[in-house]
Amino acid sequence: MASRKPVRWHIGVFLAPAVLVYTALMIIPLFGTLLQSLFNKGAAGERVFVGLQNFATLFGNALWSDAFWNALGNNAWFFVVHMLVQNPIGIALAAILSTPRLRMAAFYRTAIFIPTILSFVIVGFVWKLILSPIWGIAPGMLDAVGLKSLFAPWLGREEYALTTLALVSVWQFVGIPMMLIYAALLSIPDEVLEAAEMDGITGASQFWKIKLPLILPSIGIISILTFVGNFNAFDLIYVAQGALAGPDYSTDILGTFLYRTFFGFQLQLGDPYMGSAIAGSMFGIILIGVCVYLFGIQTRLRRYQF
Repeated sequence: MASRKPVRWHIGVFLAPAVLVYTALMIIPLFGTLLQSLFNKGAAGERVFVGLQNFATLFGNALWSDAFWNALGNNAWFFVVHMLVQNPIGIALAAILSTPRLRMAAFYRTAIFIPTILSFVIVGFVWKLILSPIWGIAPGMLDAVGLKSLFAPWLGREEYALTTLALVSVWQFVGIPMMLIYAALLSIPDEVLEAAEMDGITGASQFWKIKLPLILPSIGIISILTFVGNFNAFDLIYVAQGALAGPDYSTDILGTFLYRTFFGFQLQLGDPYMGSAIAGSMFGIILIGVCVYLFGIQTRLRRYQF
């Protein structure tokens, strides 16, 4: 028992500063924002407690609610595209790259993961250049394969802009689910795979019947990380379409709506109280999603863990 005390003491030495830093940078600002959402500016410019009035205005006043529900719907679609495109592609790539007989697997993993470390500013600017109908290379590339008729100014059309940016984000971040699933596949004990091979389960059948059930907890973690990341998204939309999230707010998400409201933009004055209400709503949406995963989904996936 005495030998464990120094270990606990060393852990406490490193853990205490981390807790303090996390509290100072995350917990205090979070509660400060939630508290500020309960106030508003009085007639004389003073700070007045209004309770949940800001949330009632956000959800009930058409000037605010229309923009909020539009942003929330766009956020939901942004998330759906990532779930239906990014994560399945990441799982497929991980399954292919984990094949023992595949040559240059390390090169492919690195090449796919490189966009993940690029700056949002670089990614947004480069893809605007690529997709530009005036000086972009996309029309020429499609023309080279006889598909120029399919080209359209995707970032300039309301019906295409958000999906296009979601696919750009998929291109940038598909390396993350790929690497997480790849690590999960490598962690499967060899004894399990050898037993499956003895039973005649190999190739694609082995992946669907043996590997996939065993990596479901990892897929669940990737899904909730995708949910949190997408509902906190801001950078790519802001870089590519600006704070107004054009055309005609068709790419507006909660992050850009929060930015315009809190800090103001062009002729719109900043309102930190309503901005805090939007931030509080975002926190509530993400919290509900995380709780549904933790208490509703993760408990069902535990039976697949060793």
